[in-house]
Amino acid sequence: MNKWTELSIEYANQRSYLDDLFQVYPTIPDGIREINNEIWNSVEVAFTRKDNDLLIQELLKLDLFPIKDSYIAYLKRDKSAIERNPKTINRICGRIYEMGLDKLFERCSEPKETNRQIGPMFRDWLRKKSLGILPVDFYEFTANNNDAILDGSDQFMMQFAKHELNYNHPKGLDFVARFNGKYVIGEAKFLTDFGGHQNAQFNDAIATIEAENVKAIKIAILDGVLYIKGNNKMHKDIIETYQNHNIMSALVLREFLYQV
Repeated sequence: MNKWTELSIEYANQRSYLDDLFQVYPTIPDGIREINNEIWNSVEVAFTRKDNDLLIQELLKLDLFPIKDSYIAYLKRDKSAIERNPKTINRICGRIYEMGLDKLFERCSEPKETNRQIGPMFRDWLRKKSLGILPVDFYEFTANNNDAILDGSDQFMMQFAKHELNYNHPKGLDFVARFNGKYVIGEAKFLTDFGGHQNAQFNDAIATIEAENVKAIKIAILDGVLYIKGNNKMHKDIIETYQNHNIMSALVLREFLYQV
């Protein structure tokens, strides 16, 4: 098994892993969403009058639609469909009226889902000098061959890696660095559970480190349930199928970088 994977598993099972990981992924839900008063006043009017078309039109203006329904995304992209599909609108509005106005407001102002907040957290953690140096912009990163971490969006880092490191995988990157004269690239994921979307996140990270002919050390900076010992597929994958890949926790990343 890869030394850094093994070290990550040991960390997760023998030390204050979750307490320490909170420094990287402080997943505290945001406060309630701000709701535009003018839009909400129109929602109240439409709700009281049972004006279905107006109610849907106004609710679609908010950041969060109050119910989950497979047809909402279509209505968001084609507002003209509201008038043409009265049965669909009546069905959706029926569920909304059952809530009552108070519950409707509560649903529309719910905090963002924690999973949707996780993305930027790894880079925020890097900007706290967590790896010993601060990330720098492109010009400073390319000015010399010193140890450095590139700061930028995942798309920007992907483009840099494509042009400079022969990285041709169609996925953005969370990490581009240079230590001891060697480039290191990777994705960072916090896998909060097994199954579904989380499996897809895991597979994305694996696909990145399996990209061929890249002129860099490829790593998957993974944290979460995959380090729980047992028969779950993710754990078996990292200790068997992908045992030769550089898969590691963010909490051992600093140690890895200074020895490359």
